[in-house]
Amino acid sequence: MTILTFLFFTALVGVLTWFLTRKDDHGTSTGYFLAGRTLTGGFIAGSLLLTNLSTEQLVGLNGAAFTDGIAVMAWEVIAGASLVLMALYFLPKYLRSGITTIPEFLEKRFNGFTRSITSFIFIIAYAGILLPIILYTGATGLMGILDLGAITGIENQTTLLWITVWFIGIVGSIYAIFGGLRTVAVSDTINGFGLLVGGILIAIFALNAVSDEGIFKALGTLKEAHPEKFNSIGGTESSVPFSTLFTGVLLLNLFYWTTNQQIIQRTFGASTLAEGQKGVLIAGVFKVLAPIILVLPGIIAFHLYADREGFKADSAYGTLVNDVLPPGLAGFFAAVMVGAILSSFNSALNSTATLFSLGVYKHLAKGDNVSEKKVINNGKLVGAIVAILAMCTAPLLAGQDSIFGYLQKMNGLYFIPIFSVVLSGFLFKRASALSANIALILGCLILILGYFVPPFSGWAEQIHGFHFLGLVFGILMVFQFVMSQAAPLPQPWEHKHSGDVDLTPWKWAKPLGIAIVVFVTLLYLAFADFSVLKG
Repeated sequence: MTILTFLFFTALVGVLTWFLTRKDDHGTSTGYFLAGRTLTGGFIAGSLLLTNLSTEQLVGLNGAAFTDGIAVMAWEVIAGASLVLMALYFLPKYLRSGITTIPEFLEKRFNGFTRSITSFIFIIAYAGILLPIILYTGATGLMGILDLGAITGIENQTTLLWITVWFIGIVGSIYAIFGGLRTVAVSDTINGFGLLVGGILIAIFALNAVSDEGIFKALGTLKEAHPEKFNSIGGTESSVPFSTLFTGVLLLNLFYWTTNQQIIQRTFGASTLAEGQKGVLIAGVFKVLAPIILVLPGIIAFHLYADREGFKADSAYGTLVNDVLPPGLAGFFAAVMVGAILSSFNSALNSTATLFSLGVYKHLAKGDNVSEKKVINNGKLVGAIVAILAMCTAPLLAGQDSIFGYLQKMNGLYFIPIFSVVLSGFLFKRASALSANIALILGCLILILGYFVPPFSGWAEQIHGFHFLGLVFGILMVFQFVMSQAAPLPQPWEHKHSGDVDLTPWKWAKPLGIAIVVFVTLLYLAFADFSVLKG
């Protein structure tokens, strides 16, 4: 029953996506890489959410909640506030430029070398870090939820891992390589709706497992039994101490939701600024509500399983799903889980192809003399090569102690330098390409030293890794400001409108953005116990 339901919903998403995108323009770079600039708010919101939401969040964040409680909601609610900045500040500037990639913006703002450095950093990070991790965590999550070993009869876990990785990789590649951005966005939205419904159902069923007197009674039972798990102010031993919300945690979220090509590419495909803002802010609303799906089940799992000897935090979500979800719904949820995995994979793959085709190939080949067909075909070829490499390397990650921790550490290496350069490009009108290029290279080198090279790595850990990220960001911003004064551009940079997109803002953008920030503040205050910060 479970496997039949899984296959039915997986096939249904594929058929619906094909039907809705069968007449799309896949013959031009704008059509293939930017969905022809036709994406509306609903598709943008759905694609943003599902590109972000995958097994590393469902498994990893609920596992963190099992250990640290509600304090780990910081990763979700700070994301909501970051999306407000994206909608009101960054998105209007990006759409004004008419860009397809962040490196393209940096070329317009600085020079071609800045674009080359950034494109190289993004492509290496996606191909060597992000894509293999998505495939590995997705495969291991799917193996657990569906119990693929029992279903397939394959007892060797290594063999099963390879097969599952290649299944996910091939299906994701079909969406990304042959469909383009709109196909990715439509499949994301369909799966996103299913994941939202499934995630809420799991939370409800899990609360019923705590108490059969209703969900509010169950919540009261949880809070009474484990008050320490309902403190939004993480203690000194928490994975997200309260002070880090204003340094590394904030900066990682800001980069991720305002500058990360994999995530924001669908906003570049917005039909208008109003539709783009609508999609981004709708995503922001769901992000601040996401702890219902990504944090609460982890706390419930702690209540139910903490007494089990040898129980691991990262097993919390999978165990809970298997225990509380009926078999028919388990197949449905596994299908949308696959959708979430595919979404993260095909979005990163589409972005890698876009960065290479428009940021490297077309640029080096003198874009005006290169046919659209050749640009797209080269993007597809690179996408296929990168996908195969990711599928070959993903199973090799099985020896890592903490995949989620490894991902966050690697992300910091390029998140901070690129975000500092983009932000300085907007803020410091006379900042030159020289300062931007030095900041990109210097930032990566400082972070590599702080992460991997003693004695620098020991000092960085002493002040906490997230504070170290904040310190490096501050150094890079001060450096670029000083350079803008000491060696300024002859004339201030003028941000010209490309004319590609209607820049009339959505009338509800500011009110909704303010409401999201107020909600985040009140949420923290409602669950705050500042006494943990004393001493």
